[in-house]
Formats: sequence, C-alpha cells, structure tokens
Amino acid sequence: MSHDVPTEMKPGASRLRRASLIIYLILLAGYVLSFVHRTAPAAIAAELSGAFQINSALLGALAATYFYVYTLLQIPVGVMADTLGPRLIVTIGAFIAGIGSLLFGLAPAWEIAAVGRTLVGIGVAVTFVSLLKICANWFAPERFATLNGVTLLAGNLGAVAAGAPLAWAVSVLSWRSVFVALGLASLLVGALTWAFVRDRPEQRGFQSGASQPAVRTDIHWTRALAQVLAQPATWPALGVNIGVGGSYLAFAGLWVVPYLREVHGRSPSVAAEHASLLVLGVALGSLIIGLVSDRLRNRRGVMATYTIAYALSWLPWLLHATMPLWASYLWCLLMGLLIPGFILTWTIAKEANRPEHAGMAVSVVNVGIFLGAGILQPLVGAVLDAGRARGALAGAWDQALLILAGSAALGAVCALLVRAHPQQRPGHKQPAGA
Repeated sequence: MSHDVPTEMKPGASRLRRASLIIYLILLAGYVLSFVHRTAPAAIAAELSGAFQINSALLGALAATYFYVYTLLQIPVGVMADTLGPRLIVTIGAFIAGIGSLLFGLAPAWEIAAVGRTLVGIGVAVTFVSLLKICANWFAPERFATLNGVTLLAGNLGAVAAGAPLAWAVSVLSWRSVFVALGLASLLVGALTWAFVRDRPEQRGFQSGASQPAVRTDIHWTRALAQVLAQPATWPALGVNIGVGGSYLAFAGLWVVPYLREVHGRSPSVAAEHASLLVLGVALGSLIIGLVSDRLRNRRGVMATYTIAYALSWLPWLLHATMPLWASYLWCLLMGLLIPGFILTWTIAKEANRPEHAGMAVSVVNVGIFLGAGILQPLVGAVLDAGRARGALAGAWDQALLILAGSAALGAVCALLVRAHPQQRPGHKQPAGA
C-alpha cells in the first residue's frame, strides 16, 4: 500500500527552500538598494541645491531623471526577464547602477550628476520585475502577494534608511561619500547575483517550486506582450499605479521634507523623521495588505478600500489642519499604512496572465508608478518656483498638495474599475496540484 509523502518531507525539499531563500535574499538586497537610491535626494535636497546651485525645478528634474529612465525601461525589462532571465539582467543592471552612483557622488556639476542618476535609474530598473519573476518561478502561487508584501516591507525599510539616518550620515561624512558607498554596494550585489542566482529551480536540479501550469515557449514575445496589453485588468491597474504610486514617490521621494520645513516650520531633522515614518508606514502596510489579500483571496476589494482611504488621508494637509508634533508624526505613519493598496496591481496582473508572461505583465502595470512620479516631481517643483517668483509660496504649496491629492484620488477611481480575475475572487481555491 503506497502513501503520498508530504512535500515538506520529500528528499530535497529543504534544499529547495534554502536555495530559493538565498536567491530571493540576494535580489531583495538589490531591491533595498534601489529604494535607497530612489529616496535619498529627499533627505539631502538642500545639500544638492547648494552643491550644484540649482533651483527647485532643476532639483525636481534631477531627482526625476531616475524615474524617466525607469519608466521607459519597464516593459523592455519585463520582456528581458521572460526571455533572457533575471540572473543576467540583474547582474548587468547592478554594475551599471554602481557605476552611476559613483559618478553621481563624484560629479563636479549637475549635468554630470544627471548622467550618473540616469545610469542608476537604468541599472536598478531591472531589479523589481526580475525579483517578482523569481518569486513566480521559485515559490507557490498562493504566496505571491505575501512575498510582494515582504518585498515592499524590506524595500521601504531601505527607504527609511534614506531618511533621517541618511541625513545624520551626511552631517557626519558628506552626501558624496554616501553615494560612493551605495555604488560599491551595488557592485557587490551584481557579483553575488551572478555567482548564486538561477532563473528557475530546474537549473539547480530541483522541480519547480511554483507548481505552475505547463509553460508555453512557442509564443513570440511580441505576441505575448500584445496578449498582456489586451488583458482587461491591465489598464485600470496601470492607472492605480500612476495615481497612488506616483503621488507617494513624488511626495516621499522629494517634496515631503521641503513641505514640512517651509509650510509647517519643522526643523530639517524633524521633517526627515516625518518622511521616515511615512515610508515606515508603507513598509508595514505592504506586509499587512499582502497577508490580508492572500488570506481573503480578494485583490480588488482590498485594493479599492486602501486606495480610497489613502486619497482621503490628504484632507488634513489640504485643510491646513493644525496638529501637535505627535499627531503630525502619527498622521504620516497612518498615511504610509494606507498607501500600499497599489501593490496588489502586480498580483492582479500576474494572476490575469499566463505564468511565463509574469515579467511582462508586472512590468506593464509597474510603468505607472514611475510615470506618475516622473511627471509629478518636476511639476510640483515648477509650481513652487512660480509661487516664489510672485512672493506667494504658501499658495503654491496649496496648489502642489492639490496636485498630489488629485493624483491619489485618480488612483482610487481606477481601483474601482479593475475587474476581478477568477483567482482574485473571494472563496476561489487553487485547482488540484497548484
């Protein structure tokens, strides 16, 4: 009489778990570094303006250079992740990012710094989609949203490290030394990726840990991309990322510290602490929403609830609510907890498309986050410069906040338009063997 052996007890199961964890952690380290690169300009905005003698619009453009190239590369990166594989493109990307960060830290003029920032954007643009592709290949499907949450938790903790701790490090060392160190760390991630990461479990002699349906290799990438673009869930999810993700990155990535300093009179260190709490809230909220979504098997409802609440969380700033310091800290943390509704767009895109096209699906909707940030960061800077020129900075900040809050509201509306895929409906169960 034969008995089925639980997967956990099968020979090699523990080795598979260990190998998948090592691979995940290496790429996660690169993703954390990408968050530090992304949000560092917010903590050192004044230093950058002084070093390169640039105004708010140019500062916004310098910070947004990262997002421009990130946006343009998302779909090509998705194609490369599905065709060339995450190992190769992450290795190359890490080396490009490392060189770019070194150039940024040593730049004598803002034009050179912009080139370095561009190279950083090119290099780290490959990390996130590749990481989710690895999760799809190495882990079970029902753990995907939870892994998204863990990934965002770690990434945003990296962004926290680019807030108050980075401001402290800059005061002790210099902002240039910090970016040189980030460049060296990126080079190390590239070396580790090439040495240890593999695209699929089969390349290490394991059976697939994802238990996916059979992979089709006869579909050309252009046809596969067309199928992803034709998927009804794609475009509203893209809109969610433009509105919610874009407003978050524009605010937390550059303008939150100047806003709190110029409008609320906070000191540089206190303003940086607010930014860190905002990002910490996103980190914790990302883990929570991933766990809740996987448990309820309800992507659309959870996402809509979060995005609507986040849009409403801008009201106290818009209404000039007077808060004691503790309440201001608490509100930034609460806003952060509500922001991660947009991360479910990746799970929605992945579940609505064939598993071998996960990289393309995630990359298409991921474009929205960086497109939104790339538009909003310099737009806010231009509004502020115009306000300073006419001696009405307070009114300019009102307009800037209205732009960011309107973007968040747009994302919430798009969340209501997302159609639920069968896997995303409450009560859905994976088919046998999944």
